[in-house]
Amino acid sequence: MTVTAAGDGPWLDDAAGRLVRPFTVSNGRTRPTVALDLVSQLMATGATPLGYLGPEHAQALERCRVPVAVAEVAAHLKLPVAVTKVLLADLVDCGALTTKPPAFHHNPTDRALLEAVLDGLRRQL
Repeated sequence: MTVTAAGDGPWLDDAAGRLVRPFTVSNGRTRPTVALDLVSQLMATGATPLGYLGPEHAQALERCRVPVAVAEVAAHLKLPVAVTKVLLADLVDCGALTTKPPAFHHNPTDRALLEAVLDGLRRQL
């Protein structure tokens, strides 16, 4: 079993994975203060956050230098989406990130689009 030191990055164990529970990253908070969904777009504003933010906040902010979806940030951080939303909401609240809902250029319930997605999923199986 190999455990990295606290200053070496995230606490990981080769067998167990992350040793710090994900919700400790968000101080136990489970609800973001900003409405975000998986495809909400985020982008850094260039403003420096005031006060202390954890390393996960810094990683998320770095990832948002270009427009990126919430789901992509969660995958990059290797954290549950619920935790990631709380972290991103912290950054929106302090003015370091802006968010906007995705722009649909078509009807998201368009039958042809849904059939194309279904066909693609069937090809993957």
